[in-house]
Amino acid sequence: MFAAYAARIDRDQPLTGLELGQRPEPEAPPGWTVVHVKAASLNHHDLWSLRGVGLGEEALPMILGCDAAGVDEYGNDVVVHSVIGQTGHGVGPTEPRSILTERYQGTFAERVAVPAWNVLPKPKELSYEEAACLPTAWLTAYRMLFTNADVRPGQSVLVQGAGGGVATAAIVLGAAAGLRVFATSRDAAKRERAVELGAEGAYEPGARLPHRVDAVIETVGAATWSHSVKSLKPGGTLVISGATSGPNPPAAELNRIFFLELKVVGSTMGSKEELADLLSFCAARGVRPVIDSVLPLDRAREGFEKMAGGDLFGKVVLTV
Repeated sequence: MFAAYAARIDRDQPLTGLELGQRPEPEAPPGWTVVHVKAASLNHHDLWSLRGVGLGEEALPMILGCDAAGVDEYGNDVVVHSVIGQTGHGVGPTEPRSILTERYQGTFAERVAVPAWNVLPKPKELSYEEAACLPTAWLTAYRMLFTNADVRPGQSVLVQGAGGGVATAAIVLGAAAGLRVFATSRDAAKRERAVELGAEGAYEPGARLPHRVDAVIETVGAATWSHSVKSLKPGGTLVISGATSGPNPPAAELNRIFFLELKVVGSTMGSKEELADLLSFCAARGVRPVIDSVLPLDRAREGFEKMAGGDLFGKVVLTV
């Protein structure tokens, strides 16, 4: 079957390790099922895999891709939850949690094998392309907002780095849930788009907000950390799920954190139950993922280049 896969690890030039071509058909051990992929979306996780983060040389070649929507072996429209080993379903009871492609072949292929427990029904209201955007970036944003930040309608949230997959999802989901959303971006066009998607205001990184917020959604890391901490109300919550600009901010702002009793919460992906709630929320409220572009699988390299260059707003989707 045709697939996009990591053939080599290159930390400095990750795209040199990306190849497109034929790979073996997936095998489904007991408790697993094969999904015929209709659409899959790119995540920064795929670029990190090509750099060797979470993926060792011994596991190569590895088909990339965490997210997918497609058709199961019984003809049902489904969405794949990409966290494997979370509960022991389909894997050994002591196997640690991992994201698809860290241990098992991924979704950038015509077919993918996953534990049957990891398959959820696709709502009829969502297209394959839309549903394929949800299991990683959108699920991460959903958990950050509603589980770890625990914000309520009417409260305010700052989303750093508008344009990225998680940040875009947080803007759309927050606005749909009745939050007052503020966003930042270095790019004027991305700030304008953030407002179109429901942000009350969008600003350059580091700019003073109209007022301090109840929570910050942080995926940028070092470049925005100080601004994130300074933007919080006393007792506010900073939720972080990534550090695309680096993990070591020049100032940790520890005095502000303890004096104002701020909460710093790490967040990674989300549960199957949260993904089911997210799918239901999108179907019921008319919320749709923001898609930057849709490409056939054989043009996957274009999608990777677009994501690596930061020249996107929303998700890149590959169709099979």
